[in-house]
Amino acid sequence: MTIYALVDANNFYATCEKVFDPSLADVPLVVLSNNDGCIVARSAEAKELGIPMGAPMHQWKGFCANHGVVIKSSNYALYGDMSSRMLAILQKLCPDVESYSIDESFLKLDGFSDATVLGYEIRQTLQQHIKVTCGVGIGPSKTLAKFANHIAKKHPEYGGVFSVSDAPKIEFEQLMAYYPVNEIWGVGRQLSKRLTADGIETVLDLSRCDAKAIHARYGVVLAKTVRELRGEACISFDDIAAPKQQIIASRSFAGVTTDYQTVKAALSHHISRAAEKLRLQESVCAHVYVMIRTNPFREQDPQYRKTILMPLPHPTADTAVLMKAAMAALRKGFIPGFRYHKCGVMLGEIHPMNALQTDLFASVDDPKRLRLMGLLDSINKRQGSGTLHMASTQLSAAWHMRAENRSPRYTTCWEELPVAYA
Repeated sequence: MTIYALVDANNFYATCEKVFDPSLADVPLVVLSNNDGCIVARSAEAKELGIPMGAPMHQWKGFCANHGVVIKSSNYALYGDMSSRMLAILQKLCPDVESYSIDESFLKLDGFSDATVLGYEIRQTLQQHIKVTCGVGIGPSKTLAKFANHIAKKHPEYGGVFSVSDAPKIEFEQLMAYYPVNEIWGVGRQLSKRLTADGIETVLDLSRCDAKAIHARYGVVLAKTVRELRGEACISFDDIAAPKQQIIASRSFAGVTTDYQTVKAALSHHISRAAEKLRLQESVCAHVYVMIRTNPFREQDPQYRKTILMPLPHPTADTAVLMKAAMAALRKGFIPGFRYHKCGVMLGEIHPMNALQTDLFASVDDPKRLRLMGLLDSINKRQGSGTLHMASTQLSAAWHMRAENRSPRYTTCWEELPVAYA
């Protein structure tokens, strides 16, 4: 039987800040969005103070000052690199890893004799190597693995690891009855209201529903969720209705290459596909990561991997803007002579296109450009992906965003490496 694990870092952005500054170990800390607008991450201590997620910083600045809360600007270069390190560790411990977001990954544990023991090993290794504490949820489906991860984080008695198969049936059903239905992967606020109105209030209620009746009333995705809650693995990322928090497009080359133009062409394709997915879920993003690497399994080759962050001047879904950022990142990260095996892009800091709050002087996308992107997508949908595509262009000016409280980029910038004094 297939077994899945979901590994999810605790308070990831805040943890990354604390890893390199021991003075912050037990201090409440919040991390702000681009341009220091809203609170996007909180340490456990900040959560205990009641600071809400997404709150405008200007409304909470006085509260933070009165309660000794440390305020940090987003340091995506640091978070992206720590995410890459986390993923690399997971790939060493398990051959089948599927990245879900910057701090979450699904692992397929087929072939492991004891999944729970591996869960504790994963947790210990991440803590030992990069000082990141995580929760590990284990189950026969991705939905159950994600729910088990929630239990692992909320119930300290399980030591950060919870496996559905290890829990007695009555104990697990009590846990399912305790949590509301909106704790299930893919059940958003509006769907939760509909389910509650129909008397389906808890996770246990949903698991006991008739899948065919759910399909008829709510659609195929929720019907698959019901089956997943019963242990049948049948759902994929694309089935989940909620917009993705990060969008990744990457692929290995047919072989290895040292040619810059080959890498550039592949990266152009990836950014076009990622931008198309971004517009499909009616979202915009505020920064672009570009990742390039050699083949880690070719031990005879010199090894190199690089993740480069490019903040955007304003959140966008315009392929041309994203392309410029990606090409600029590639020029910064590409080193001639290495035999490259894979490249990719990740779009981060994603927001709904129609619910974006900007400041008075923020740039916005030209409506004509938005219509052009819509036309591009519609033609490619009818005629086939890639029928129309854009050429890579050069970035003409440096981009900066407000980050008054950004910590050093400890792992990606020579000038900001941590220094130890005897």
